[in-house]
Amino acid sequence: MARKTKPATDMAKPEAAAAEGAEHQFLRLMSHEMRTPLNGVIGMLGLLQRTRLDGAQRAYAEAARSSAEHLLGLVNDLLDYARLEADRLEFDAASVDLETLVRGVAELLSPKAHDKGLEIAWSVAPDAIDVMADEGRLRQVLFNLAGNAVKFTETGGVRISVERAGGSVKRPKLAFIVDDTGPGVPAEARGRIFEEFGHVDASDASRFGGAGLGLAVVRKLADAMGGTVSVADRPDGPGARFRFEAAFPVVKGAERVLSLGGQTVAVTSPDPFVRAAAAAQIEASGGAVATKAPVVLIDHAARQAGQGMVSRPSDARAIVLLKPSERDLIARYRSAGFQGYLIKPLRRGSLAERVLAASGAQQAMQPGPPPPPPEDDRVALTRFSGIRVLLVEDNPVGALLAATLLRREGCAVETAASGHEALDALKRARYDLVFMDMRMPGMDGPSAARAIRARGDETPIVALTANAFAEDRRACLEAGMDDHLVKPLELDALRAALARWTNRADRAKVAVA
Repeated sequence: MARKTKPATDMAKPEAAAAEGAEHQFLRLMSHEMRTPLNGVIGMLGLLQRTRLDGAQRAYAEAARSSAEHLLGLVNDLLDYARLEADRLEFDAASVDLETLVRGVAELLSPKAHDKGLEIAWSVAPDAIDVMADEGRLRQVLFNLAGNAVKFTETGGVRISVERAGGSVKRPKLAFIVDDTGPGVPAEARGRIFEEFGHVDASDASRFGGAGLGLAVVRKLADAMGGTVSVADRPDGPGARFRFEAAFPVVKGAERVLSLGGQTVAVTSPDPFVRAAAAAQIEASGGAVATKAPVVLIDHAARQAGQGMVSRPSDARAIVLLKPSERDLIARYRSAGFQGYLIKPLRRGSLAERVLAASGAQQAMQPGPPPPPPEDDRVALTRFSGIRVLLVEDNPVGALLAATLLRREGCAVETAASGHEALDALKRARYDLVFMDMRMPGMDGPSAARAIRARGDETPIVALTANAFAEDRRACLEAGMDDHLVKPLELDALRAALARWTNRADRAKVAVA
């Protein structure tokens, strides 16, 4: 793994280096100390909202949680920006799977987008090949740009795409583009919004929350990567287009599977971003898009007013596009003759599998009846009854929140308040999964994980951290942990971790970002 460091002219003296180290440690400490109680407040309010409340009580709880989330966002922005000001911006260059990166950002933001009634879609062009870069830094740039688009867009949607923008064979230039159907950015404000505490309008801070630092962080990261960031009107309609461009070394031998070669697919959706992203994913898989085709992707949102389902075409095999919250419609669509479903935001691999299954191409390639495509993990109902979990958390509020969520999923939970208690518990009994807080008095999470692995114990360990810093993720994985979750714990993320690490066939340690 290569490491690139941005030079700092004021770090020549040992005293300055020591001061920088102390400031960096202070920021890490403050990040943990400020986020931990806020995560507890947000998590407990989430539990409260799942109890029986009358209308007024539910409104109060929602308002309190919204305010706490705004405060957490403000703290995150301030601490991230302060770290960039104090740090020397070290970059860990490794192979980046662009599709996995962009898909992850889109799916992370999809619950918030769907709650607002927005669509969110993504695509990576076939000639935008995988590169060597710092995946954590790229993720932060994309998350800030796309998160900003979701925040300011009231109707329509957001699309994240990656295109080739020139460069050389060995060092291609990539364009990371975020389009939205929001109010757009006036020409006179386009420079100001990338400045510290910059807003399009003075009222934005009070109406939408945030310190106006998210785009300033993007600009600093773009500069450090030798790239540029800009904003303009969206070419195809109202809204804004944010564009980050930079050149990166290419990953040798990186090629995508063109599994839809020779296949023609039609796409029907009222949303232009869903149509465009689906078409781009079909073409990136080697297929072609036409208005008439043997297989058609039909968005559930295209149904006629007053109808519960979209009509199935009589002259094509149909696959319905659904949001995760519309999972209850899957059985009804199958009964109506649809060949399958896809969950939005679409995944290119799943799209190709469903199209091949619907067209009968898989059956032609192998004898016997073809196996059905796997269920999408975003809608598959997995039960965890009887799963034995060791929860290692020193904060009583955090422990109560995590244990409550786990027990509601059917897990048998035992708790430990320190790394030493965790080691003792693992001597006494066997567990299917360990959730381990990173920062605890005495023996912290990484130290406990190293001690567990030194014994030869291969029980999966998922780190729990209040920080989203790349070095924290790297530290937990290098200590022998298998995965990480950021607090406050979200139910969907917790279920995904349980499904991944209690199913032995699916286990695969996450990459260091």
